[in-house]
Amino acid sequence: MKTIMVDMDDVLTYGNFSEILEDYLGYKPDYDNIKTYYIQDILGDKKVDFFSKFKDMNMYENATLLPDSYEILKELSKHYKIYICTDYIWREIIEFAGNNLKNKYNFLYKKLDFIEPKNFIFVGDKSIVNCDIKIDDKLNNIEGAKTKLLFTAWHNKDLTEEELAKQNIIRVNNWKDIQKILLNSNT
Repeated sequence: MKTIMVDMDDVLTYGNFSEILEDYLGYKPDYDNIKTYYIQDILGDKKVDFFSKFKDMNMYENATLLPDSYEILKELSKHYKIYICTDYIWREIIEFAGNNLKNKYNFLYKKLDFIEPKNFIFVGDKSIVNCDIKIDDKLNNIEGAKTKLLFTAWHNKDLTEEELAKQNIIRVNNWKDIQKILLNSNT
């Protein structure tokens, strides 16, 4: 049975961190003009203050799954071995990463009842994970897979189809796209 690595943030869930950031800023940043992967970089000198408040928050307390992700992932689990692989380390406050790990685990355990918790992988470096198919929004996290699905996000939207084709990467914009590729083909 082929294996699939699925990223959590901005692939299964969306907006948890950005909503907290928006509350802190008091406005919604122009995501179309943010080029960095780490959205907190827009905070500049306010970063220390933000993370002093953020470190104790559970950003998954009110989180939801992206539309169609539960149903399609459940269907995929009948044909593939699914691993949820997520980074839990905040580079600004590494010493509080355990809070994030606990919150991520609890969210996955409650929301994805058909996936065994032993298939939850918490890492800081996804390059160690070897799966046939990788679904992620960060380009370097899908390296090494036979089938690479890049989930569209603010930080990768400017990559052209030509650039992606050179690296054998397929762009997906939602879970229906993933369904078409993985359930309606011989991938």
